[in-house]
Amino acid sequence: MNDLSHKPSVLVGMSGGVDSSVTVALLREQGYQVQGTVILFSPAHEKAVEEAKTAARQLDVPLTVLDARADFEAHVAAPFCASYCAGRTPNPCLLCNPNVKFRSLVQAADRLGCEKIATGHYARVEQDEKGVWRVCRPKSDARDQTYMLYGLGQEVLSRLLLPLGEYQKPEIREMARQAQLECADAPDSMEICFIPDGDHAAYIAARGLHAPAGQFISPDGKALGPNLGIDHYTVGQRKGLGLALGRPAFVREIRPNGDVLLGWSGEEFFRKVWLDHFVTPDGQPLAAGEYLVKIRSAAKAVPAEWNGSDLLTFTPAVRAPAPGQSAVFYKGDAVVGGGVIQQTER
Repeated sequence: MNDLSHKPSVLVGMSGGVDSSVTVALLREQGYQVQGTVILFSPAHEKAVEEAKTAARQLDVPLTVLDARADFEAHVAAPFCASYCAGRTPNPCLLCNPNVKFRSLVQAADRLGCEKIATGHYARVEQDEKGVWRVCRPKSDARDQTYMLYGLGQEVLSRLLLPLGEYQKPEIREMARQAQLECADAPDSMEICFIPDGDHAAYIAARGLHAPAGQFISPDGKALGPNLGIDHYTVGQRKGLGLALGRPAFVREIRPNGDVLLGWSGEEFFRKVWLDHFVTPDGQPLAAGEYLVKIRSAAKAVPAEWNGSDLLTFTPAVRAPAPGQSAVFYKGDAVVGGGVIQQTER
């Protein structure tokens, strides 16, 4: 039998899904004193709140509901829309995790007297030889969510438990079935959580915002006709352009004036990427040198040379790095920093 007196209390961020629910079960089996919380980020999250309540009842853990709608609007929804309207491609999870989700979890843990926090992310947290807490790659390469957590600092990482980092997704689903959880076979959520239908342009329009709409510009500089507005496109996009050019083309650049510049397929690879808003887990500058870098969550980490300030040089070139997305740096399995892509050059 586990001796609960030797384990700290932990607050688990729950969504009603299989990953966070099994996180609760695993931590309790490990002897932690577990409480749950679900965060109401937006009206689109009301279903998740109800599903979390169901999971908490099945798991017999106390659950609190955190209302973070105002913070989510200020730090995620509004910047998300503004970024698209400026011709960029934002990643809302990268805005939410450090500024809303984990900040809310830490504040709630303090109020409830919980020493630790936990989520159902597939990643690990380890302390290096200098005492710095870092996000590290999980056992499951297919589920690796370290990219999404690069913005977390020591205040969060020193308290964060990520038990799913030691498992594969099929193992987690089987644990949920064994526990007879209703969420055991629920599909994974792939869309933007606050835009369930995935139509971000309609979401932006419904808020009364209007992104500039200009011309499609061919690879040789000719105007090809009007586009739908720059919030409908992202760098690297090949499908859904509504153009017949006789050969495959892609979105090479999106300009704030509304124009969408195209390139021919095969020309979408870039060597130089400039970053800003660079952060590291311990707040210290990241030394110049070679690192493995991801330019999107599902991408493979590839070698790049960092100048120690703002410039990454990839060898070989990488496909369609998109301004507004992030480049995340790794040394071995550990995340060592990351920044937001501002500009690219072939």
